[in-house]
Amino acid sequence: MKYDCEDGAQRHVYADWPEVGTDDEGKKKLAEQLADLDASYPGGLVAYLSKAKKLLKESAEGTNPFSDFEASVPKGESLAFDSPPHFSHQGMTFSEAEQAGLTGIADVAFVLVAGGLGERLGYSGIKLSLETNLCTKRCYLDVYAKYIQAMQRMASLKTGRKDIKIPLIIMTSGDTDPLTRKLLADNNNFGFEEGQVEIVCQDKVPALKDSSAGLSLGSSRWEIDTKPHGHGDVHHLLFREGHVDKWVKEGRKHVIFLQDTNALVINSVLPTLGVSIAKDFHMNSICIPRLAGEAAGAIARLEHKTDPEKSLVINVEYNQLDPLLKTQGDCLGDVPDPDTGFSPFPGNANNLVIDIGAYAKTLQGEDQGVVVEFVNPKYKDSTRTEFKKPTRLECMMQDLPKLFQKEMGSDANIGFTMFDRWFTFSPAKNSLEAGIEAVEGGNNAPGTMSSAESDKYIQNQRKLKFAGMDVPVSEEKDLVKVGGIPVTPGPRIILSPSFAITQQELMDKIEGGRITQRSALVLEGESLKVKNLQLDGALVIKTGHDCIVEVDGLVVENKGFKLKEIPEGADVPETVSIRGYTMDQNEVLEIVITEPGTYKIGPDGVINKVA
Repeated sequence: MKYDCEDGAQRHVYADWPEVGTDDEGKKKLAEQLADLDASYPGGLVAYLSKAKKLLKESAEGTNPFSDFEASVPKGESLAFDSPPHFSHQGMTFSEAEQAGLTGIADVAFVLVAGGLGERLGYSGIKLSLETNLCTKRCYLDVYAKYIQAMQRMASLKTGRKDIKIPLIIMTSGDTDPLTRKLLADNNNFGFEEGQVEIVCQDKVPALKDSSAGLSLGSSRWEIDTKPHGHGDVHHLLFREGHVDKWVKEGRKHVIFLQDTNALVINSVLPTLGVSIAKDFHMNSICIPRLAGEAAGAIARLEHKTDPEKSLVINVEYNQLDPLLKTQGDCLGDVPDPDTGFSPFPGNANNLVIDIGAYAKTLQGEDQGVVVEFVNPKYKDSTRTEFKKPTRLECMMQDLPKLFQKEMGSDANIGFTMFDRWFTFSPAKNSLEAGIEAVEGGNNAPGTMSSAESDKYIQNQRKLKFAGMDVPVSEEKDLVKVGGIPVTPGPRIILSPSFAITQQELMDKIEGGRITQRSALVLEGESLKVKNLQLDGALVIKTGHDCIVEVDGLVVENKGFKLKEIPEGADVPETVSIRGYTMDQNEVLEIVITEPGTYKIGPDGVINKVA
């Protein structure tokens, strides 16, 4: 190997090489794998191993990457969905941000980062296939698809253009790629047109066995051990596959990056886009309030002590932020703001809105979208030379500002938009067992499938309450344990993206009414209006395009839906066991209207077509 000429770090790969005729197939397999690894990384293996050696040296020496910086709170917006109209705002209101976002919806693209399996959740399949809730049983990919399609439909109706197509790129990995393609094929692309959804598959990178960056051999001496590189790969893949250039030629203005199992985030896309448009942000991170010292990354402005061109706004991990803050100012570290009780540094939810023009310019630089990498080796002992297990270079998509800073210097305009946690953040990432352990330890955000489902219902309780409906809203004290996880006792409410993707739509479509705690409600349809609903049970209303439906005074009383806890030791599928319960749909009034026209539905639930 070319790199081996320096210090023999890779000599073990070719040590004791058998004579010709012995293990020739193995030799060929190794050579082909090395060629593939070389071709898949910009600059090849030489570049990868050179970076690795430098980073491993810095790691062994305990180099502080922030020693030349001081941290401060960056510029951004804090938006509250349910702020009263008289609430004092220093910046944009939620409504103003959302309306600004609507001006840009025809010119966006979406990227969904989905390279991981659900093993941490106790699920062997892909996370995108998991049901977000048991009322509709829509999976995560379906929820994201319906949101993008609702945005696309709204853009078409507002502009009168029928040619608007919002593209979705899904980044997969070798683990998730076949299952993701199958999920799309089995569900007719979830309503997307042919070619509207495309997949980019990330490559793995070589694992490293020691601080000299020696390649780690796999189970066979004819195989290099490989590991995931991290979701930061997405930027290089979008550049390499030509998607960014295509978006530029199509006149698209912004690209929106979403994670795979946080269904709440779709609520914050439009207002975050609006903030990006209003403030000309090149990159805008969706954030949530963060407790001081919380084990979550924070968005911070890092001011370089001697060179302003090296200053940047970027995610800083919690275990780096506190030590950094203890070296500056009052030296207290990451402490709460006395007025809010939260850290002044917003918590990074890791969903991004990026200006495509600045993105394209940055990706065309010498790094070609390969974000600055890091290593996180677990050392065997204090000599910091050998590892407990092989490590590798890693990268995170939120570290893109390092490339913006490199290519644009101080012209890079990077900020954040912060929302209440209930509105935008409840990822499903932990197994039921881990969640129960977290709850018993005092954690009120266990991150399980059940807590994510419950938070979706609570979010919609709050939305309908804000719109003027009499709805019980679950607070933390109201939650009841089901399967060991505190969840809402109800009502269980799902508002489809086709029903409302903006606050104004919701206000226009809901008028009065009352829902009891034991109830379940599903609303779907762009021209559906619900007035004075009296619901004690389960109700599902689905209406199609060009179906103008007014529901006024409908009274529903039935047995409804009820959660059923799984008995301990029961033999159930993974999709059931990760929640800890099933849902008995005992009785429901379902109203489905697909034929275009104008309809009225009164107290008795009879559908009357009036035009």
